[in-house]
Amino acid sequence: MFLFRRNGPRVTVDEARSRTSGDRPSAVLLDVREKPEWCAGHAPDAVHVPLTELVAGVPLPAETQGRPLVVICRSGHRSRRAAELLAERGAQAVDVKGGMNAWAAAGHPVVGERGNSGRTA
Repeated sequence: MFLFRRNGPRVTVDEARSRTSGDRPSAVLLDVREKPEWCAGHAPDAVHVPLTELVAGVPLPAETQGRPLVVICRSGHRSRRAAELLAERGAQAVDVKGGMNAWAAAGHPVVGERGNSGRTA
């Protein structure tokens, strides 16, 4: 069960992976880093919408509509801002402590833009 509230609890990378992967994920992993960071490496099942686009009012992709969101960036700062912005718009969103840096450090998979082995940037 998620707790969704402004400045609410953050989830760990292990919780994020558990909630957003597998045959029936309960949430969508939303990566809000900029395109060069995304291309260098991202979580295999993540959906990409840069924070700059969210701030500009770009709508979320169809596959995220009406689903809980687990928001990730490089270190956790932008994802916290994005989760708050999304919550203000009525989405259920939490952010990931430590971001992709913590994700990779925990040994979770990171893929590049072509699906090959990636790196966090």
